[in-house]
Amino acid sequence: MDDIVFFVLIPAAYLALLLLYLFVAPVIAALRGVALVSQLLGRYCQLLNGVLRLRTDEFVTVPPYRPADELAHRNYFFGPATRDLRQLLTQGRRLCVRTVTDAYRRVTTDQFTAPSMNRAFSIPYGLTLYLGLGVGAGAAALVLGTLLAVQALGVALLAGGARLTALTLRAVDRTVMILRGLPRGMLCPSCFERVPYPAYDCPSAICRRRHADIRPGTFGLFRRRCACDERVPTLLMLMSRNARLSGYCVYEHCGEPMNPDAGHMPEVILPLIGGRAAGKTQLMAAMVKSLENSAENGGPAIRLADPESTTNQRVLNEVLELQGHTRPTQKTLPRAHSFVLGSGRAERLVHVFDTAGERFVSREETDALRYAREARTFVFVLDPMAVDAFWTRLDPQGPKVDRTLASTVDPEDVFSRSVQTIHTMDTRLDKARLAVAVSKRDLLTGQPTLLAPQPDDSDALRTWLSEQLGLRNLVKTMDLQFGEVRFFCTGAVANETGQVDPSIGVFVEWCLRE
Repeated sequence: MDDIVFFVLIPAAYLALLLLYLFVAPVIAALRGVALVSQLLGRYCQLLNGVLRLRTDEFVTVPPYRPADELAHRNYFFGPATRDLRQLLTQGRRLCVRTVTDAYRRVTTDQFTAPSMNRAFSIPYGLTLYLGLGVGAGAAALVLGTLLAVQALGVALLAGGARLTALTLRAVDRTVMILRGLPRGMLCPSCFERVPYPAYDCPSAICRRRHADIRPGTFGLFRRRCACDERVPTLLMLMSRNARLSGYCVYEHCGEPMNPDAGHMPEVILPLIGGRAAGKTQLMAAMVKSLENSAENGGPAIRLADPESTTNQRVLNEVLELQGHTRPTQKTLPRAHSFVLGSGRAERLVHVFDTAGERFVSREETDALRYAREARTFVFVLDPMAVDAFWTRLDPQGPKVDRTLASTVDPEDVFSRSVQTIHTMDTRLDKARLAVAVSKRDLLTGQPTLLAPQPDDSDALRTWLSEQLGLRNLVKTMDLQFGEVRFFCTGAVANETGQVDPSIGVFVEWCLRE
């Protein structure tokens, strides 16, 4: 009887239980598979949080996208997003392999190696769990692969969108620059080169890193994040008047500060040409002073564009009011005397260049005057006292004229050499205007025979220069070289109240006419 029970009834009952278990096993396998999928998804979410937000060392498998020579953090979609995707792919694969391996190892230990129940029951249960883990691993691989694929697609689309946005912003910025009359960039007031885009210092007082190109791109779209974490605007149109950064020339031979207003408004370049002691500096000072007088009486607003121009103008104003004479301009290349004229959309950044007269005598010296390439209006300062005919016609009975105040360079020689140099710079003088400022009018008032006509009577001045001073050839050359020529008789002096001679106002208005 014992044999029947042991060899027949027990096996029959065990087979019956196995048969019943076959109906339950799929459910157990499915539940185990779902548990594995849920476990993997939970750990993947933790991985996402660690890679994308926490960024602690345990989640870093690819070196950061931050070379030591970079001054700013890269925009997320210009490298770091791809890096994070690579890290997720690498660590996600490791996570799946490790989790599934650990699950199989635990089943093997609990159900086969050291089961807590009889092997007759643990082995079928272990095989069921094996099946569930296999199905779950396959389902998890499909789900996680889909998630990674969706993320990769999202990164690709957003990265493409970021690049398209950067190109669009650059195009808008370029269009604005063209509309402002700056298709080739801003003029450096020190080296006279066109700067496509200035370099800017970080606005943080403790950083001062200099960023060579802040335009939208690799390091930011609307804002660039400096290595010190300070935010820097990427477009000139994003800089308000009170938040304009300090711009610098990008050329290695220069690197000098640009005007704070550079790029924010159209630029006007006004070169003063003339021999030594012709009165260029005095005339420049009187021009700015006249505009300041006009602004006080309701005319266009004016403000000096940089500290150096402000300091120079303050000194020159004192000289004008004392009716003295400025010291000779240094032979070194000058920095532009810059000011902002007008307000709102009518603002213009005006650069007046006062260059030493010696540079207009030697061809090697005038080659350095690169600012003339960008000018559309030129000022030729003509000192009548530098012409021999002035002294031969001088009335000996009239007031004495101090000959030491006269320019020592022949105006015809200065003009011809300057025009030759400007032509070599591919400047279309036939499209440019020339204002001829006959200087030192205040010194001619005591000489009726040599006193020039009315300050703004261009035709009478033309005749006076041709017939009285014998400059007919010079006048004809001016008419042949330039598209428009106008003559003015100027007195660069101011009275005790600071009001400049009226002849300057008419002259300045014509020079700065649109």
